[in-house]
Amino acid sequence: MQSTTNPNHPLIITCAITGAETTRDRQPNLPITPQEQAAASAEAVKAGASIIHLHVREDDGQPSQRPERFEESIRAIRAAAPGVIIQISTGGAVGESIDNRARPLALKPEMASLNLGTMNFGDEVFLNHPRDIVGLAAKMRQYDVIPELEIYDVGMLEAAYRLAKQGVLREPFHFQFVLGVPGGMSGEPQNLVHLVSLLPSKDLHWGVAGIGRYQLPVAVQALAMGGHVRVGFEDNIFYHKGVIAQSNAQLVARIARIAGELGREIATPSVARKLLGLTN
Repeated sequence: MQSTTNPNHPLIITCAITGAETTRDRQPNLPITPQEQAAASAEAVKAGASIIHLHVREDDGQPSQRPERFEESIRAIRAAAPGVIIQISTGGAVGESIDNRARPLALKPEMASLNLGTMNFGDEVFLNHPRDIVGLAAKMRQYDVIPELEIYDVGMLEAAYRLAKQGVLREPFHFQFVLGVPGGMSGEPQNLVHLVSLLPSKDLHWGVAGIGRYQLPVAVQALAMGGHVRVGFEDNIFYHKGVIAQSNAQLVARIARIAGELGREIATPSVARKLLGLTN
C-alpha cells in the first residue's frame, strides 16, 4: 500500500459519540442529553480521542439542530473534557433543511463537517445541493471554522478539488472518507487505497470512518497507511459481531491499543490542533 501520509505521524482519533440515526432501542448506552454526552466525551478523551464529532438530540432522543442545544452540549463537554476539539455536524438528520443545518455554526466551533455531495443514504436521499455546499463553506469561513471534508465516494473527492480551485475551499484541508454507507463506497480495502492514491499531496491529513461492520477493518487499514480514524456509536454500535459496545470509549480504546502495537503515537488534542492547523 502506498501512503500519502507519514505512517509515523501521531494518530488523531475522532469519536462520533451520538449521531442522528442511532437509537436507544438498538444501543442502550447511547448518550443523548448534554450531561450524558459530556460524560461520554470525557471517557473517550481519556481513552485516546482528541476530537468529538457532535450531533445533538432533544431529551426524547429526537435529532436536533437547535443552536441552544448545541451550546448546552458544547458547554458541558468543555467542562468535562477541557481542551478537546469539538467538531459539530452540519449534516444533521437526513431531510433536515439546510438553514437549520447551518445555524449552529454561529457558535464558532473549531471544526464542522462539510458534506460534498448528494447521495442515496440507505432508503433515503441525503441532499447536498452545490449551492448549499458553497453556502456552508462560506459560513465556515465567516465564523473561522475549519471544515472536515466528508467524502463518501470518488466523485465527492473530485468535487472538493474543483471547489478548491474556485477558492470555495481553502487550506488547511482535512479529508474524512466515510465508507460503508449503503449508497456510497463500501469499506473494502481497495476503495480506501484508491481514494488515498488520489490525494495530491503527502502533507494532506485524511481519516476514515467505517460504517457498521467496516469500522474496525478500515480503521486498522488506515493505521497502517498513515491516516487518522473515527469510531463511535454514530457509525457502529457493536464491539464484536452481535456484541453491543459498552461505551464510545471502549471503541476508542481498542484503536489506541492497536495503534500502540503498530508504533503510532496517539495525538493529544493540542497535537491534533497543530497537525490540522487549528488556531482557535
